[in-house]
Amino acid sequence: MRKVKITVLKTTLDQELASEYGVEGLTACPMLKAGQVFHADYAKPAGFCDEAWKAIYQYAFALAHGAGNGLFYHGDWIRKPGVAICSCNDGLRPVIFKLEATDEEAEINYQPVR
Repeated sequence: MRKVKITVLKTTLDQELASEYGVEGLTACPMLKAGQVFHADYAKPAGFCDEAWKAIYQYAFALAHGAGNGLFYHGDWIRKPGVAICSCNDGLRPVIFKLEATDEEAEINYQPVR
């Protein structure tokens, strides 16, 4: 299993939807900032948003296990092997992430219970 590099590409705010549905003063995501980098494997990286992890973990897991050697979805989505562009599921202020397969070996830091 390899580590996956997760880069926050940008945080957004859909003004139209936020003005109709959001609370007063809603801003782009306060937890993550463009340019932040995290490394993941089988587990959510420290300091990473729980909700964002739930939205992107399947791509991180696939890349960590070798899906990065080819292209996702038969090559009709992302043109670069080993890369996925994903977002969290916040409909008013989604955060956009770039996930990249790395050559860095992941370390399992737990003892299985038997």
